[in-house]
Formats: sequence, structure tokens, C-alpha cells
Amino acid sequence: MKRLLACAAVLAAVGVSPAAAASPACEAAEAYSTARRGISVLILRDGEPVCEGYAAQGGPDNGFEIWSGTKSFWGVAAAAAVQDGLLSLDEPVSDTITEWKSDPAKSRVTIVQLLTLTSGLSSPPARAMPFAEAIAGRFTAGPGDVFQYGAAPYQVFGALLQRKLEAAGRPSDPLDYLKARILDPIGLKPTDWRRAPNGDLLLPQGAVLTAREWAKFGEFVRGGARVGGRQVVDAKAFARVFQGTAANPGYGITWWLPHPSDTPEVVTAAVDIGRHAGELPKDLVVAGGAGDQRLYVIPSLGLTIVRQAYFTPQMALSLRAERREPSVAFSDSAFVKLAIAAGRRE
Repeated sequence: MKRLLACAAVLAAVGVSPAAAASPACEAAEAYSTARRGISVLILRDGEPVCEGYAAQGGPDNGFEIWSGTKSFWGVAAAAAVQDGLLSLDEPVSDTITEWKSDPAKSRVTIVQLLTLTSGLSSPPARAMPFAEAIAGRFTAGPGDVFQYGAAPYQVFGALLQRKLEAAGRPSDPLDYLKARILDPIGLKPTDWRRAPNGDLLLPQGAVLTAREWAKFGEFVRGGARVGGRQVVDAKAFARVFQGTAANPGYGITWWLPHPSDTPEVVTAAVDIGRHAGELPKDLVVAGGAGDQRLYVIPSLGLTIVRQAYFTPQMALSLRAERREPSVAFSDSAFVKLAIAAGRRE
């Protein structure tokens, strides 16, 4: 992996001072990532870079799609919407998505069930899905009964947030809201953000970020959703973002958690922090996307860790085969342990 010893002016992009020379522990974390399609590794300790390296297409100014890592912005945005009086996490979705009022199952779904992927709404294979298509989607389980990973619930939340903003007389695009409440205050500038063909924002995927920009969001979460010492989202709702459910203790409101889960869902199995929960910090939280894009936040250790990897949707089948071969498969727990060693305080 290409080492980057950045000057203070360049590292102003993440608002921190220059990194020290790479340690052997840092090089080990980078080598592990690079051997598994990795293109970016950035580790911040207490806001200071202790490890930054790039491989292949990676580079400090190169943005890459973080795929489902995008979801984790919206759990925090929901907490901001609670603070703004736009919604309550426990209110029925059908209060706003009135198309669901007459359906016995859909009418009982709450916003928190939508965001924890326990609403019962199933998702078609990942693609650019307009809000209306998600709203019209099929239910295959009762609200709260099972965890079903997918995109549709977040597109329903996008429609809900859009309608809430319209009713409040505010700009209705969800991305405008996210920028105003979170991205702009922390100085995060996405390289791009994809939309569905009809122009609807993609909430479950679509954000394109450099490692340094993604790290800004991690630092915001590590600091308890504060900017300049000021709490900018509802503290109680923010804490709830990192609580699992009975259906899947290892997934909160858009974030993966280090709790064992017996759900048979395949994406949960691919994020192995639950199976190694006893070996990892209890306050670790993870934003994860296809191809092993990762943002790890560990407040107790002062760590924010970004890992990006080369991935295209066409690689999905080969990635499944890769996961069956331990010598080349990416393991969250293995990488986190290496990153913790690299970021350990002297």
C-alpha cells in the first residue's frame, strides 16, 4: 500500500495535524486490507491520523462509492429529525405514508422498525428504486418479527422524510436536510451521491466519498453527535441508533453492532463482529457496505477507522466465493484488531 505522509495543509481536509511515520502495526493493517482488494486505510486516534495509506485506485482525493455504508447517515439523520420535531421514532409510518393505513400489517409498522430492517417489508435485488416502488413493496413478515436486510425500507423512509419536510414548509429533498443538519456543520463534502432514474435520492446506497471525508462522519459519531461542543441531534434518539433488536441484536438503526445474532440472514453473517464480540470493544459500531467498505468507530479507544476496497456489482458472485476461502476473505474482526493495534496509545 502506498504510504502517505501528508503535510498539515493537506490534512486540513480532515481537520487534524500531520501523521507520524508509519508503525509496523499500521503497515500490518494496511497489508491485510490490500491483500483483500483494499484501496484505502485511514486510522484516526483522538482526531489525529496515525495511519493513512492507499493502494491501486486509492488516493486521498479519490472518492469511491461506499454502497450500504450510506445507510448509516440516515440513522443519525433520523435522530436529528427527532430533535427538530419532525418525527418520533415510535410513530406509525402510516401516519405519513397514508397508503399503508388500510393494510393490517403495514399500518402497524413504526419508523424505528423501518430503520432497523424489522418492518416485514422485503426488498428486491439491490438497484435504484424510486420511493413509490418501495412504498408499494411486498410484506413477507409481521412488523418486528424478523430482520430482513435490504434497500426498500430506507427508500420508504426517504419518502416519509420528504413528506415530513414538505409539511413543515422546509426544502423537501432528504439530501438537502442531511447536508443542512449534519454534513455541512462537520464540513463533509461528498464526491457524489447517486439517485434513482426518476430523481429520488438513494438512501440505502449511493454516497461517494474519500476516506478522509467518511472519517469526518466517524469523528462526529465518536464525539456523540456534537459540533463545537453543542449537541446537534437528539441525545436520546442518538443513543437509540446503537441499540439492537430482538430480531437481530447485531444491527441497530442503520449501524452494525458487536452482539451475537442467530439470524440466518446472509449479510449479518458476512459482518463477523457478532461472532467475535467477546474479543472486541463493546462500544464498537460499524457502517458497512458491499465489497467490505467499512467505517468503524470505537469511542472508548478514541478511534475512527476507514477501510475502502475495490468493488463493482458484477463482483458479487466472486465475492461470495472469496468469503469461503479464509486466506483471502476479509474479516471485520481480524482487521479491527490490527487497526486497534495500529491506533493504540503509547
